Amino acid sequence: MIRSLRTPLALLCILVPASFAWADAPRAAHVVIISFDQAGPGHIARAEMPLLKKMASEGAHTWEAYTIVPSITLPSHVSMLTGVGIQKHQILWNEWDETRPDLSVPTIFHLAKARGLTTAMIAAKPKFKTFQQAGGLDTFVIPENAKAMGIGAATAALLKEKQPNLLFIHFADPDSTGHKYGSNSPEKMQALAECDQALKVIRDAIAAAGIADSTVMILTADHGGHDRPPEEIAERVKRGQDPSPGTHGSPHADDVIIPWIVWGKGVKPAATLRVPVVIYDTAATALWLLDVPVPESFWGRPVTSAFE
Repeated sequence: MIRSLRTPLALLCILVPASFAWADAPRAAHVVIISFDQAGPGHIARAEMPLLKKMASEGAHTWEAYTIVPSITLPSHVSMLTGVGIQKHQILWNEWDETRPDLSVPTIFHLAKARGLTTAMIAAKPKFKTFQQAGGLDTFVIPENAKAMGIGAATAALLKEKQPNLLFIHFADPDSTGHKYGSNSPEKMQALAECDQALKVIRDAIAAAGIADSTVMILTADHGGHDRPPEEIAERVKRGQDPSPGTHGSPHADDVIIPWIVWGKGVKPAATLRVPVVIYDTAATALWLLDVPVPESFWGRPVTSAFE
């Protein structure tokens, strides 16, 4: 990687062709992306998540979107928010380390800010400082209480004060409980249920801020997860490795298939998406909704069939 590229805004003159015209009004004034860490469609189906399931049935959705391989948190979220695969963004690690090279491709936050829009991120894991370090965010928050309801409360507080045009929210609890207790454990199901309760807090905060009619919400995940077989856990214990029962990262369907739901302004009602959706399409769709030109270098494309 090229360490000198500390400000991806410098790449915008290359990535955004001058021929793009700026529309008079965006398709949505506000886009809210919510990522439920380690929330595969099968996990959601088993969990008590009435609001998310209602939003899926009311809006447009697919339960067969795909993430990248390796299906791990930081590389997957970088693909989600830069519109390119791991081969392009080169974030190969999965932890916060300020000595690592910065992102050398622009995020959707950089691209939105270049168009005069406001941006924010509320996340539950320190590794998301990768995006803060890269720049492009007007607001970056890791709440002291990073459990689901703490994330919901922090989002509500932010929306009461300001209403960013582009907001990303990350729930970590399904992942942490999935690793510790198992991908399909009761603890994991409870974590997903609590995320659904926090989702209601966020929905209510959007309404209270007076922006519900101009907002599109994208609900998705970075990856799914599966349980290690008992013999693998026993072998890991012998080797002194982490014996946690839940894991992910493989190309197995349980790890790479993710949900993708859009709900809000201009979304087709009760629509099941038939087109293939990949995690980096989230970035392209968010930009398209905000009338920010989607760079030709993006691997992702807007999921326009989800909208009227």
